[in-house]
Amino acid sequence: MDVVIYCRVSTDKGEQATSLVRQEEELLQLAKEKNFRVCQIIKEQASGFDLERDGLLELLEIIKEENIAAVLIQDETRLGRGNAKIAILHCILREKVKLYSISHAGELVLSDADSMVLQIVSLVEEYQRKIHNIKIKRGMNRAIENGYKPAENLRNQGVHSGRSRLEVPVEEVVKLKKNGLTFAEIASTLRGLGYEFSKATIHRRYQEFMDENKDAAK
Repeated sequence: MDVVIYCRVSTDKGEQATSLVRQEEELLQLAKEKNFRVCQIIKEQASGFDLERDGLLELLEIIKEENIAAVLIQDETRLGRGNAKIAILHCILREKVKLYSISHAGELVLSDADSMVLQIVSLVEEYQRKIHNIKIKRGMNRAIENGYKPAENLRNQGVHSGRSRLEVPVEEVVKLKKNGLTFAEIASTLRGLGYEFSKATIHRRYQEFMDENKDAAK
């Protein structure tokens, strides 16, 4: 199966640089023993408490976008320390990607404490999704109560797909804003219609539209 090797040390001192080389060698050996195909090797020098790491972000992008079955590490602390470790473990395991470590001579076995925390995080995430869906439904119902007619706009779905600049249905945004919805509620309402725009994008395009109309009225 296809795997990625991830190596990390916390500083650029000589002994740590040696450790980085050793991690790579040991993980390549582990991959060979397990008959894994190494697609990429990521090495970096950064604090395990820091989430803003180029190598880590590259790793998370690869496992999300490519068909990677496992990540090979020396041990779980190479991914991160403290709360950062839990967050990273959650991001990786959520993608159904396995972890193999030198310390376990095979698939990583989480401690009872880490497993419990990850279960709690997954439960919280599930309820966040439920709350998000409720907010979309609430925003849609509120818009309809204020005279918005979504059926008239369904024909516009997909018209602007594939363009580099997101084409926000500004006229609909203005209508919803006049009906008293917040930008967050407008974004949720449009998602219910098949449009995928962030609150920030909605706000920016609305402001651009209002500025343009203000200039035209001068």
